[in-house]
Amino acid sequence: MRTFLIIWLGQFASLLGSEMTNFAITIWAWEVTGQATPLSFILAVTQIPRLLISPFAGVWVDRFNRKYLMLLGDSVAGLSTIALLTLFLTDHLQIWHLYVSGAINGLFGYIQGLAHSASMTLIVAKQHYARASAFESLQMSGGYIIAPAIAGAIYAFTGLSGILTIDLATFVFAIATLSVISIPQSTERHQSVSSEMVLQQLTFGARYLWSHPNLVALLSFFLISNLIDSASFSILPAMVLARSGNNAAIWGTLLAFFGAGGLLGGLTISIWGGPKRRIHGVLIASAVWKGGLMALALAQQTSLKIGAALVGGFCSPFPDSCNQAIWRDKVEPEVQGRVFATRFLLTQLATPLGAAIAGPLADHVFEPAMQPGSDLAQMFGGFFGVGPGAGMAMQMTLSASFGVLVALGGYRVRRLRQVEISDSG
Repeated sequence: MRTFLIIWLGQFASLLGSEMTNFAITIWAWEVTGQATPLSFILAVTQIPRLLISPFAGVWVDRFNRKYLMLLGDSVAGLSTIALLTLFLTDHLQIWHLYVSGAINGLFGYIQGLAHSASMTLIVAKQHYARASAFESLQMSGGYIIAPAIAGAIYAFTGLSGILTIDLATFVFAIATLSVISIPQSTERHQSVSSEMVLQQLTFGARYLWSHPNLVALLSFFLISNLIDSASFSILPAMVLARSGNNAAIWGTLLAFFGAGGLLGGLTISIWGGPKRRIHGVLIASAVWKGGLMALALAQQTSLKIGAALVGGFCSPFPDSCNQAIWRDKVEPEVQGRVFATRFLLTQLATPLGAAIAGPLADHVFEPAMQPGSDLAQMFGGFFGVGPGAGMAMQMTLSASFGVLVALGGYRVRRLRQVEISDSG
């Protein structure tokens, strides 16, 4: 676990800086545009390069040194931060620059994350897979707790430039921690990959999944779940800022409590190890998590929003931790790079689509429909309120309620329900 914890510490610092930048960029973009579409498009353009590169990235991760790939990801992210900082200081930063930066970071960040994920199987003992996944969720939750509070305080004094400077320093620390550790590299992996034709390499993950229909069922569930999450989260900051009169402190507070809930959930899994039947952690926690999104959209008082964020955050690590543990247990280590890349490609297809649709829907359909005096506002104003943010609240509630039905309905799909019992035939 020593190597795992050193990597975890460095990547946590990097994540902390990145989340501070994401928070500050969200506030800056909302102040400049006042619309949900730019915020949702940042998510979309971040995901699209990941999808395009994922078939090749799996081959690279199985073939090349994973430590160097992780170093490459951190280095490119640092250069991107330098570019944004330079543009901001020279008063040339525009919204489209955020799209370019998001695309670059999404591309190299995915290669880094895939190399990290595939390396964990060789670093961590099998009985600790769920705990390792929980620590990774803990890392994300900790970032959500600390980053908004720090970014909110610093942004008020230094603006975007101070946040970007701190982000750059965290990348330096992450690179330093990676430089002092050794990551196992299987020689069998290199020999196996190099003996295959290029086309066979690129299609290996799809062929592997085709022979494991239970894993396809699990993958299909997350495809739908990711569509719902993307459509909801891409407009969540705009909804909160619109309903709070552009109060960045409220948005930061919600993120912090969401992170606190995720931290508690991650600690629970790391100590407990997760349910014996991990599919229960996937389906039940997904249903509760989507219910938390509904409550967050319906709540009009800050205290209720905080409670919804806390509960939703607590449940959020369970689906991903249990899902990752299932895949690490079912897929052989020497092919995980290619298989995990294919899994990412297929499950994330809906993510940019959901983000690209959610913003325009909010700005041009739901928000106008819930303005004072409209028919929908008169019918549903008691539930969602009226005016800025009410339409996005309705939009989030509809998508999240569908997510609850999908999660609970998963128990009616035999291959999904029995994914841990059999994964072939």
